[in-house]
Amino acid sequence: MAGIYLHIPFCKKACHYCDFHFSTSMGLKEEMVQAIVRELELRQDYLQGQHVQTVYFGGGTPSLLNQQELQLLLATIKSLFIVSDDVEITLEANPDDLTPQKLQELRAAGINRLSIGLQSFHGPHLQLMNRAHTAAESLRCVQDAQAAGFGNITVDLIYGIPAPDHSLWHQDLATLFSLGVQHASCYALTIEPDTVFGRWSTKGKFKAPDDEFTAQQFETLLEQMQQHGFEQYEISNFCQPGYESKHNGNYWRGVHYLGVGPSAHSFNGHSRQYNVAHNKKYIDALKQDQVPFEVEELTLADQANDHLLTTLRTSWGCDLHKLEQDFKYSIREAHAGYLQELQGKGLAIIKNEVLYLTDKGKLLADQITLELFIEKVEKA
Repeated sequence: MAGIYLHIPFCKKACHYCDFHFSTSMGLKEEMVQAIVRELELRQDYLQGQHVQTVYFGGGTPSLLNQQELQLLLATIKSLFIVSDDVEITLEANPDDLTPQKLQELRAAGINRLSIGLQSFHGPHLQLMNRAHTAAESLRCVQDAQAAGFGNITVDLIYGIPAPDHSLWHQDLATLFSLGVQHASCYALTIEPDTVFGRWSTKGKFKAPDDEFTAQQFETLLEQMQQHGFEQYEISNFCQPGYESKHNGNYWRGVHYLGVGPSAHSFNGHSRQYNVAHNKKYIDALKQDQVPFEVEELTLADQANDHLLTTLRTSWGCDLHKLEQDFKYSIREAHAGYLQELQGKGLAIIKNEVLYLTDKGKLLADQITLELFIEKVEKA
């Protein structure tokens, strides 16, 4: 079981919060698709014959690809890899791209799961973030996607956006639930240094809400999701029963994946590969039949930390026995006092050899994980 991720590094506009790799110039799009095809050909042995269960078009804005480009990429994958009959094929899309005609083209190309970047249903918030779509388009595109036959739709929302109170967040959630989508990914606004918001913050032009304001919105999110029958299977991800993202779930379970395209990452259990985050350098290298990446060999400590980082964010928790058996590391010995503190404060529980964060603990997930990280694990 494995996955394939394709990074499509083009956007119409630069969102003020985004630090992913992309370009707003489409001049290299056709060459980029050909370069990605060539990378797939050159790296067809990376997954070592494992069945591909998921294909994920991320970015950037993959909905900028046309039907022929999508069909070429998917046909290449199916010709080079063993693809499961029930493969989940996700495409990230912006609402302004999803016309009824475009939706039909996506269906015809083979996309069976849509991830729509709504971010908000409030016009001024969309303008603040420099999104390319309107609030009306946020509503319309989901309804059009459902009418086009998409029965597995996830939408993205952002909370912790500057506002005088929580009323707009309550409205966003109410609108989300009214749409009847199967999945939602909800992220706290993060101010990254190399973004417009980051630069504005440095100059005093932008001020993010304080941690308490954002935490209150997260707590509202958890309450509302539970009331509407959504399961929280990862800190930021919620689904109706049976609609977990297989692709993202596999990331958190440590399943191997191949990442193609500029800035894409790959993982095979013992190493990670990082493609160059530069469109022209990527294309030029592939024209010479070279894949421009760096490799990081993972030590046992790295693998243990990865296990902690991913599983503590999920509903299935961190398997302490697996840490001890596979990575020769016992959290219970190294952090006995801290684990007792976490449980005493209601931040975590240990049940059947598994460490889980409580709802209260999920607010501090990054901090807790860093405390449990290990600097070195000796090989057996």
